[in-house]
Amino acid sequence: MAAPCGRGGGTLTLVLVALSAAFLTYNVLISFHSSLQPLPSSFPTATASRRFGAAGSARRRAFHTAVTASGSAYNTWQCRVMYHWFKEARRAPGGDEMGGFTRILHSGKPDEFVDEIPTFVADPLPDGDQGYIVLNRPWAFVQWLQKADIKEDYILMAEPDHIIVKPIPNLSRDGQAAAFPFFYIEPKKYENVLRKFFPEDKGSITKIDPIGNSPVIIEKESLGRIAPTWMNVSLAMKKDPDADKSFGWVLEMYAYAVASALHGVGNILRKDFMIQPPWDLEVGDSFIIHYTYGCDYDMTGKLTYGKIGEWRFDKRSYTDKPPPRNLPLPPHGVAQSVVTLVKMVNEATANIPNWDSYAAAF
Repeated sequence: MAAPCGRGGGTLTLVLVALSAAFLTYNVLISFHSSLQPLPSSFPTATASRRFGAAGSARRRAFHTAVTASGSAYNTWQCRVMYHWFKEARRAPGGDEMGGFTRILHSGKPDEFVDEIPTFVADPLPDGDQGYIVLNRPWAFVQWLQKADIKEDYILMAEPDHIIVKPIPNLSRDGQAAAFPFFYIEPKKYENVLRKFFPEDKGSITKIDPIGNSPVIIEKESLGRIAPTWMNVSLAMKKDPDADKSFGWVLEMYAYAVASALHGVGNILRKDFMIQPPWDLEVGDSFIIHYTYGCDYDMTGKLTYGKIGEWRFDKRSYTDKPPPRNLPLPPHGVAQSVVTLVKMVNEATANIPNWDSYAAAF
């Protein structure tokens, strides 16, 4: 059960009081970028103007999809595939609430795909990412929310390795965000560590939902309050040996969950938000395929997870170069979710212009 959403005036001060005075604050960071000002406490009401005959209610509920990316070959080919399927879903019946799209590129410089994918160029962290590149994500969102002209009142935070299977409606309701619950985000298990960032006077540890920042659909105003705190908590956790060791590669996910709770923003937990092959066998009614895990099978269709299969699809096989067009389909007996994933990657690469020359350049 998600915590109820609060509408209190919690701001960045809330977190600065709760956390150690030693950690790096938003104000310190923006001193490196004098053109930025602290986020406003609220955003002017705006509606999405670029809908295709949608009713006024759909415009009011429209959300802007935002994906952060580093600019690496690995991130870039995933973003191109993701943006292809975003456009297909938005054009389809039921896509009325899907508004604009932005790739938030936190490399600090534009790349060759800024004309293909709507892109906002954000600066990386001034002091570096400490070998944890995802640490740039909350800082990138802070910059985007501060400087970009976002027409929609809601934001969908997504990731490059998301494939949108069908149109996504605005799943948030009554001031609560909508988020996917991750089985490996366990606030109760790590209560002793999390209390450094979410003190007991803030309430039960169960107020921290088992979520990351993605996928999440949230009011823009709420995200504007959460984002600086998310950044600060991420930096504080990275500096804390216990938190860094406990949370590892999902540290900024815990930081987002904590920041959301500190600001009283509850989350509607939607297991149907996405699936994660090969563990989820069917796409079913889900909206997103998240291909974070490798898919390894023998030629009889048996999963060989932990061992490289005779047939495999793993995004990490394409760290330095994009996959070629027309990847071989899985053998008979492989889970429908995996078959759908590979077919959708193939369909995207078949339709994205110049994919062959792009892949050949590496």
